[in-house]
Amino acid sequence: MTISTTLESYLQDHDIPFHSVVHPHSSSSISTAISANVPLQHIAKAVVLKDHQGRNLLAVLPANYKISLSALNDEMLATYRLAREQEVYTMFEDCEHGAIPAVGAAYHINTVCEQVLDELEHVYIEAGDHQTLIKIDKANFHQLMKDSKHLHFSRQVIH
Repeated sequence: MTISTTLESYLQDHDIPFHSVVHPHSSSSISTAISANVPLQHIAKAVVLKDHQGRNLLAVLPANYKISLSALNDEMLATYRLAREQEVYTMFEDCEHGAIPAVGAAYHINTVCEQVLDELEHVYIEAGDHQTLIKIDKANFHQLMKDSKHLHFSRQVIH
C-alpha cells in the first residue's frame, strides 16, 4: 500500500500539491521521523476522538506533542475520549492500522488542529501506510485545515 485512495483523491480534487516521502517501515511517529530523516515536530499525527453522543473528531498535533483531553474538552466545550481501535479501523478502511492521515475532511470527520502546526514551513502527514509520508507546504496545509478549529490542546513531550 502507498497513499490511501481516499486521501489521494481528496488532495487531487482540492488541487493540493504534495510530495511523497518513502521511508523504511516504521510503527511509531518517532521511528518514522528517524527513518524518513524528518524533524519530529514537523510530522502531524492524527488522534481519533469520540464524544458522549458518538460524534467523531480528528485531533491533529505534532508527533512530539501529547494531547490533553482536559484542555481540548475545555476548548471545545464538550467531553471527548480516545476512540477505540476497532472504531478507528472502520473509519479508515483504506489505511493500514495505525497509519491515519491527518486530514479529517478527506474522511468527512470534523478536525481540530494544534496551533503550533500553523507556524511550520512544511508539514508531513501519514499517507495511510507505514512507509510513506506526504510533505505539504505551509500554504497548502492551511488550505487542508481551513475548516478545522485551530486551538492549543497539547503539550510538547519530546524536544
